[in-house]
Amino acid sequence: MLRALMYILPIALTIYAFIDCLNTPEDEARHLPKVAWVFIILLFWIVGPIVWLAAGKARRAPAGGRTSSEWHRNHRTEWVAPDDNPEFLKSLREENAKDESLLKDWEADLRRREEELKRREQDDDGTGKGDEGPKRP
Repeated sequence: MLRALMYILPIALTIYAFIDCLNTPEDEARHLPKVAWVFIILLFWIVGPIVWLAAGKARRAPAGGRTSSEWHRNHRTEWVAPDDNPEFLKSLREENAKDESLLKDWEADLRRREEELKRREQDDDGTGKGDEGPKRP
């Protein structure tokens, strides 16, 4: 188990540092551009993540109260769930109206066909032609 830990810890640290570097805004990466930090983290997989965590990122709160998730807050849509989005609800209503009109057309066609069948049956019964067929002299 201890042998596996010797491999798992550096890999986990590298993955954490890599994701942290990718999620860090460009202006918060110190000393080098973010692309250079990504290469350092991936090429030097034991030393690179440690250097990134120690010197690569500004760990104090940025000036002006800005946080790393500010971009997400500014670009977030106003509605979270589809049932809170008026445009989505409007599209559902329009789709429902189309479906309702299609259903009414189908029902009208079905009634027309049923009436036509009834008329044919009544015409057949009214002429004297039953199950026996025409009578021969």
